Amino acid sequence: MGELTIRPIGPEAAPRLAEILAQTVAAGGSVHFMDPTPMDQAQAYWAKALAGAQAGDRVVLGGFVDGWLEGTVTLYLDTPPNQPFRAEIWKLMVAPEARRQGIARKLMIAAEALAVERGRTLLNLDTATEGGAAELYESLGWALSGVIPDYAYKPQGGLTGTAIYYKRMGPPR
Repeated sequence: MGELTIRPIGPEAAPRLAEILAQTVAAGGSVHFMDPTPMDQAQAYWAKALAGAQAGDRVVLGGFVDGWLEGTVTLYLDTPPNQPFRAEIWKLMVAPEARRQGIARKLMIAAEALAVERGRTLLNLDTATEGGAAELYESLGWALSGVIPDYAYKPQGGLTGTAIYYKRMGPPR
């Protein structure tokens, strides 16, 4: 693998993010879309997400290998008034051809550090029970809260459960 850099990304990344989303779904990734994912749907999702980032409700991080966007994760910050200490991890995805190089791990570590910088002391996320990233999350110290069976359709059909994880980043404020 070449040089990996992690940084926030903006609207200029939407076309590549749409490609990564469609590739992830085609490879069986459960990220709220079905296979095949129409490119206009993927682009519309990212246009809205990146507009949210510009408005400050989230930070979309990109993982670049030698300057080429290969992965992403979103730190969602727009929590209710009684939960200003909490954030959510959304859409951890790495392009299939770039997997198994540590990109997802480094994206998660960067998102966690950013959460701490933003004063967030509790993070949560969910992942599919079949083919999800549970092993990665657990290796990073995330705790399994529980599993909801038959929560969503897998990208190619059939039901899968979702595992809910959390991680304390410090004492509640």
